[in-house]
Amino acid sequence: MNRSPLRLLMPMAAALALTSVSAPALAQSMGDASHHMMAPPNLSLSAYGEVKVAPDKAMINFGVMTEAATAEEAMQQNAERMNRVMAALRRAGIAERDIQTSGLNLSPQYDYQPDQPPRLRGYQAVNRVTVTVRDLERVGSTADAVVSAGVNQIDGISFGLTDRTAAEDQARRLAVRDLQRKASLYAEALGVQLGGIRALSEGTSMSVQPPMPYARGMAAMESADAGTSVAPGELTVRVDITGIYDLTR
Repeated sequence: MNRSPLRLLMPMAAALALTSVSAPALAQSMGDASHHMMAPPNLSLSAYGEVKVAPDKAMINFGVMTEAATAEEAMQQNAERMNRVMAALRRAGIAERDIQTSGLNLSPQYDYQPDQPPRLRGYQAVNRVTVTVRDLERVGSTADAVVSAGVNQIDGISFGLTDRTAAEDQARRLAVRDLQRKASLYAEALGVQLGGIRALSEGTSMSVQPPMPYARGMAAMESADAGTSVAPGELTVRVDITGIYDLTR
């Protein structure tokens, strides 16, 4: 039987090509396995530190809502009322940098009746503002002042920190202390020596109270001198860390 020399060479060439491609991949795979086998044992742990701090600022979110037959009238009435609110904020000692417009909306308003097409009733304008109050003793009086000036929507009052650095650093120290304690305990329980730390990562957060709803008490309704009472409470600053330690026998 006669076979072409070219046909005999083709399978051999394919086998050689496969060998040349597979050898580096095999060497790399063996190298990776060797690396994992040689890697020292390690210990991965998580810990956290928490610090309770008193807030030093408050944020009041409020709005002025007006309705009129035309869009122009609704916006004009809203602007006049908002100007009175801004003047009240200045009298309350709020700096311009602590007043920020957070939303401005104008929308048509419709009346709906069964089996009838919607009927345009007029237009509603809403101007929303966020105010930062840095003197916590004046939070309640500031809220009362803007309501008296024309604010008819208040989403609530929340509290915060101007600078979280000191509280976060304290929480970091507590977190590292707890991480070291856990690592030493595990090493002792396992009967091994605790080596150096190989990696450390962190995440920070601050839990705040949900915005307090604004409401005048019964005493405030009965007496013009009574004001809204506000309790700032405390904030929790938390730092979470994860560390990887080497272990030796």
